[in-house]
Order: sequence, then C-alpha cells, then structure tokens
Amino acid sequence: MIGSNPFSAGEHTQPMSEINTTPLVDVMLVLLVIFIITAPLLTHAVKIDLPQATSQPLEEKPEVIDLAVDADGKLYWNDVEVANDVLAARFQDESAKQQQPELQIRADKNTRYQVLADVLAKAQTAGMKKVGFVSQPQP
Repeated sequence: MIGSNPFSAGEHTQPMSEINTTPLVDVMLVLLVIFIITAPLLTHAVKIDLPQATSQPLEEKPEVIDLAVDADGKLYWNDVEVANDVLAARFQDESAKQQQPELQIRADKNTRYQVLADVLAKAQTAGMKKVGFVSQPQP
C-alpha cells in the first residue's frame, strides 16, 4: 500500500507530539534490578579477630638543655655558669646519650655573633642534632 509510510511525502507532515517512554522505563527497570542485587553485597562485612595493642603512649618528655648567653658572652648551662672551655666536653657527653637532649639557646640581643658562632660550632662538632633558638615575641 502506497501511503502507509507515515514519513512519506504528502501525508502526516506534522512532527510527532508523543514522547516514547518505553526505552526510559526499560533502563530504569534494569537499574532497579542491578541495585536490588548489589545492595546486600555492600553491607556484607568480613569478621576477623584483630590483635589488641598493649603498649602505652610515651609520657616521657625529652630532656632540654637551656644554654643562656648574656651580653658579656658568659654562658649559663641550665642557669649555672659554665666556662667556655668546658662547653665542648659537656656537648660531647650529652650527644653520646641514647636519647639526645634538645639544646635551646637563649642569647641576649647585644651578644656578639662570634660568641654564638663559637657555641654552634662546638655543638655541631660534638654531634648535637637538635639545636634551637629561644626568643620572646614582640607585644
């Protein structure tokens, strides 16, 4: 039959106004079935017997050496005055410890740089690894 084709010239030249929802429903049903099958797998857990940790956190704080240098170049090891020639031997003793202490240097702002450079050189030669400078923040 000629003219039975809706796309033939002369007949039904208007666009189709109905939306075909069958493919959309098919896709939605397939997705629904996939989610129904996979949902129980996501809640499945493997039961295992984990070992219990028995160690305690370290409460021990590392030892700190407070080395103060005043404006005249005098050295104070934990607030006790120490001679400059004894300083290298004390650094050597402290660096040989299992848990090496932290060296905190407090220097007066008028201290000569040569004094601080000498202290740092002795600490480095002795093998001190943790060296820091202490300062006061400006108000």
